[in-house]
Amino acid sequence: MMNLPTQLTLLRILLTPVVVSLLFLETLGFKIGSLMVFIVASLTDWYDGYFARKSGIITMWGQFLDPLADKILVSSALICFSILGYVQEWIVLIIIVRDLIITAIRSYAIIQNQPFHTNFLAKTKTSVQIIAIYFIFIYYLFTWQMDLTQAEGLVGWIHHAHVISGIMYVIMVITLLSGIIYLIENRELIRKGFTNLFRIFVPTDI
Repeated sequence: MMNLPTQLTLLRILLTPVVVSLLFLETLGFKIGSLMVFIVASLTDWYDGYFARKSGIITMWGQFLDPLADKILVSSALICFSILGYVQEWIVLIIIVRDLIITAIRSYAIIQNQPFHTNFLAKTKTSVQIIAIYFIFIYYLFTWQMDLTQAEGLVGWIHHAHVISGIMYVIMVITLLSGIIYLIENRELIRKGFTNLFRIFVPTDI
């Protein structure tokens, strides 16, 4: 039977397309609903970790699926806002590529039953990303159908000072740094992976 932390993790994945679908419906109520669903989905990240630690249910499968669910949720939201023109596409691409590389290494570690070292910055990265998406979400709701070139006050300042772009640069730097630390701390695992891959494609018994 599937344990509660895994159920919450899977729920986060299942709620992601709901967030995307509601966000692109041309009604403010649905867009607000998208934010509410995103908040619920992001909160499952905290609760699945809490219940896993409290009950002592920390599995290798859970350690893989939990960060994967985070990446799916965060990447989907960032892709949506890049389509809507609120964040830079190239930054989103860098974040996604980094996540794909780390996910591939983590998958190899699980297949080989090898330890995969994580770091504090990587955990902080996810929290910072989600908080940033909250901010972008709220700003989007306030500025939906608004001519930002004529905006004044706080909304105008956020637009003209390129605050969201600045936030995305910070997220990109944190994401890349955490990825570099991952590569350094798991360099032996990566070396073994490349060695095994080389043996598959270049047989030594020829």
